[in-house]
Amino acid sequence: MQLYCNSLTQYSRLKTREVKIGDLLLGNGHPIRIQTMTTTDTMDTLATVEQAIRCIEAGAELVRITAPSKNEAENLLNIKNELRKRGYTTPLVADIHFTPNAAEIAARIVEKVRINPGNYVDKKKFEQLEYTDAEYAEEIERIREKFTPLVNICKEYGTAMRIGTNHGSLSDRIMSRYGDTPNGMVESAMEFLRIARSLNYHNIVLSMKSSNPQVMVQAYRLLIQQMLTEFNECYPLHLGVTEAGDGEDGRIKSAAGIGTLLEDGIGDTIRVSLTEDPEFEIPVCKDLVKRYTQPDLNKTPIPAINTIPYNPFEYKRRNSNAIQNIGGHHVPVVIADFSKINDITPQHLRSIGYTYHADTDKWSIGDAAADYIFTGYQLLNFELPGTLQVICHPSAWELSQNKSQYHPLFTAAGFLKAKQTDEQLNFVSVDCFSDETGLNDFTYLAELQKHPSVVFCLQTGNNRNMQAIRRMVMEMMNKGIQNPVVLNINSQWHTVDEHLVHYATTAGGLLLDGMGDGLMLSMQESSYQSLQQNNANASGRNYVSNTSVEAFMNNTAFGILQATRCRISKTEYISCPSCGRTLFDLQETTAKIRAKTHHLKGVKIAIMGCIVNGPGEMADADFGYVGSGPGKITLYKGKEIVKRNIDSSIALDELIKLLKENEAWIEPTV
Repeated sequence: MQLYCNSLTQYSRLKTREVKIGDLLLGNGHPIRIQTMTTTDTMDTLATVEQAIRCIEAGAELVRITAPSKNEAENLLNIKNELRKRGYTTPLVADIHFTPNAAEIAARIVEKVRINPGNYVDKKKFEQLEYTDAEYAEEIERIREKFTPLVNICKEYGTAMRIGTNHGSLSDRIMSRYGDTPNGMVESAMEFLRIARSLNYHNIVLSMKSSNPQVMVQAYRLLIQQMLTEFNECYPLHLGVTEAGDGEDGRIKSAAGIGTLLEDGIGDTIRVSLTEDPEFEIPVCKDLVKRYTQPDLNKTPIPAINTIPYNPFEYKRRNSNAIQNIGGHHVPVVIADFSKINDITPQHLRSIGYTYHADTDKWSIGDAAADYIFTGYQLLNFELPGTLQVICHPSAWELSQNKSQYHPLFTAAGFLKAKQTDEQLNFVSVDCFSDETGLNDFTYLAELQKHPSVVFCLQTGNNRNMQAIRRMVMEMMNKGIQNPVVLNINSQWHTVDEHLVHYATTAGGLLLDGMGDGLMLSMQESSYQSLQQNNANASGRNYVSNTSVEAFMNNTAFGILQATRCRISKTEYISCPSCGRTLFDLQETTAKIRAKTHHLKGVKIAIMGCIVNGPGEMADADFGYVGSGPGKITLYKGKEIVKRNIDSSIALDELIKLLKENEAWIEPTV
């Protein structure tokens, strides 16, 4: 099997061709470049210039601007000239959908054009078509005819190009032969790349974007495999998760997808797509990229792996035995770390989804309620809700009166020497290559495997967190060990965004490969104190105000499980980041829809500014709210139009009606 990266155990950038975008060099070991996209009307020159400047000053190294038609493409010259007049030389990228003539105009003006192979030549009408091999070949020739003029212009003007596939906008032709799959995404891009190569044009970047991080990661891996197999070389890769949303959820979903690939040295430029002003995307990009510019990335080596025991191109959860509610077919559990709270009270449990009502002596339980709490050496002096269990150190567990609700956390050596263990459930912490002592000694694994009550808690002090834990899980898989695994991810960062990126990248990368039956997020003491004192994130936007650090970690854990499709606990919003094509205020509309529907657990609602992103990018959504004209909204159920061109003033009410008609609505509780 052709591997998709240089190593699964050591950090090493994937070798890619060098691409020149204006004066900016991309790929071939150059720094990972940060970019974003304006949200203004491209015909409003000054507004676009001002927003571009804010993005550049925030750190954007490339700025993308939509050019949906000939007029916008021509106005790129005015935007570029004004930016250059003000002293800004940052390369500009024209974003093109549907209109080859706009791309050909833009390619003569800006430093890079982005085309979507799903709609540059082909049209998407959601039709099932059947092609003979001869007919399919004829379609490829039709693409060559339409695409060649753009390639020749790019060669003449020294313009770079991104061939950017979107999961939700694959053409009917590709869908008919490959289905709505990562393989279809790869072939969609490869058709255009083969034509460009045949014309001796190589100034190309590729992307494989999806609103589903699982699909996105698989598509990039498959693309690399295909390029290496077919060309014996790779072109630079632009990483991004489409329609990630806003706030914590948008950051978590983006970091899970982008970070998983960056961990394996994949990616030459990134864009975090948030339903927020574009300058707020830049700090998140910086937090992602700076993880790979730290010194001593490979300070402690991780043993190489000879046999990869899973398929990195298809999702399959690791087989594990069920121990109570952990492992087997159970969704991954969430363990809340309460070990830094000195005197735990019922009030503290509100932060992890449990509210105590003294008047009725009952607990109410939220959708994002942790399954376990880790209390360290502390026993609780109050009755717990029946669904919540406690993990503590062995010395505390031995003193507990309720052994059915309390369970010990041993070290590996401590468990094997212990005189007393839990008959039903023991958590055993296993260090994954934190130092060079016993790096190749997996003795504990074989010994612990003999105990069917053991749940492995994998943690590491290695600065390559994800690779270290992944290596240990692979060893377990190769040895046929099927005890459940809890991922214990510890963070040493300080700001909210840094923690979000660290947790989502490390845990997300493991979960997307099917590794993990539980998740526990922790912090170093200094990080914990820092976040308590100042819980604003790196961009100055405050997500943790009036909540505890424990609530932040619990919400993040559930957010990661939701983003990786491992456990659905809340409504999911597939919300595009807005651009010059957007037909309504996306941020305001998303907030209104969220306020009315956030209680609908498991429902996926897409909020799209225009027809370019919807219905295509709504492939993963249950319902869609799409701009179809000024002041007009079209509602979808899946990919099917249900209500067309509704006045925006009543569109939210109509969406709720649609939810009710399809039995997806429940009345919110007060």
